[in-house]
Amino acid sequence: MKKYPLKIVIAGHVDHGKSTFIGRLLLATQSLAPEKLAEIQKISKELGKDTEIAYISDQLKEERENNLTIDTTQTFFKTKKRKYTIIDAPGHLEFIKNMISGATLAQTGVLIVDAKEGIQDQTRRHSYLFQILGLKKWIVAVNKMDAVDYSESCFLNLQKNLLEFFQKIPAEPYAVIPISARAGENISRKSDFMKWYTGKPLLDVLDSLDMEDKKIKESLRLPVQDVYEKQGEKMPVGRISCGSIHKGQKVIILPEVQEATVKSIEIFLKKTKIAKESENIGILFQEMLSAKRGQIITQRENPPKPTQSFEARLFWLSDEPLFVGKPFSLRCATQEVQATIDKIIEKRDSSTLDLIEKDAASLAKNETAIARFHTNEPVLVEKFSEIPELGRFVIEEKSSILGTGIVQE
Repeated sequence: MKKYPLKIVIAGHVDHGKSTFIGRLLLATQSLAPEKLAEIQKISKELGKDTEIAYISDQLKEERENNLTIDTTQTFFKTKKRKYTIIDAPGHLEFIKNMISGATLAQTGVLIVDAKEGIQDQTRRHSYLFQILGLKKWIVAVNKMDAVDYSESCFLNLQKNLLEFFQKIPAEPYAVIPISARAGENISRKSDFMKWYTGKPLLDVLDSLDMEDKKIKESLRLPVQDVYEKQGEKMPVGRISCGSIHKGQKVIILPEVQEATVKSIEIFLKKTKIAKESENIGILFQEMLSAKRGQIITQRENPPKPTQSFEARLFWLSDEPLFVGKPFSLRCATQEVQATIDKIIEKRDSSTLDLIEKDAASLAKNETAIARFHTNEPVLVEKFSEIPELGRFVIEEKSSILGTGIVQE
């Protein structure tokens, strides 16, 4: 039986092999169109190189000529068990914001680490961002094992160092897998060169991932993206973050706490009696309501409570420092409010996670912190560990992402 589709972000330090890895996935699953392969061969010849698997995912001319992935691009492949969307996140420090915009779409991730170079700055930052962005059951792929002669001791030593760092976050990968993307080893089948590795090849591990959470599945959260007019009635529309909704169900619309009864549900202009997680829907209610973008529709039983104060773990990305008390725009799901930080409880270096300062006055680029937030109006946020979609947020200014975080309390 085929599983639901999965969105994956591929991240890692520069030149650790992300693009080659993506190209290998496409080749291994026969997801590359013949004309695309011909194009890659033509471009490689023009640049005076042998066919480069990495060019499959490096689609822009500037990327190819500079050997730089400069955009967050999406690629698709499928196995016999499920369909996948790959989000290729740049590894270069100046492009980390692109990774943020891409990773927020992903459910899980693969962190690529060069077996020879080992842990680098972006290895540390990207693993920390995986945690902040709510990626579950993410995988570490120790790449370029061919460059270390498929050495078991080399792999085990790097794995030990990685797990020690992840404990500081704290975070725990679902699996650490030795591979060679260029040689195609341990991607779709077990490698003859690494018989010492007893786990599954990478694609089998991806196929085995089950991302469903029973608690989240039973809690309805529907952020309102827009409100349409239909025959004189207001129809809120949005994508169900978690849970389900059915005709006749009594719901609550937050943060205004409006009670309503579902009159009808539409999916792509067709009526349905029930809608589930990830479906884009429109709803008509029996009551006349004040509906607008940013509201959250939830179940009537034990609904979450709006708040104007919460504690979160924050990762700062902007060149301009963030000061305590300085106002900014905070976006969580479709909600957008003005907010400030009341207190930076502690801040750390994102590469080492070493403590820099407690009760700090500001936060600089690439620093991470635990901070207390205050919003100028009620907002619906929840612990990231309980409802990820309403537990992660971004800080913006003029549509530019300045920072990202996850709600703790």
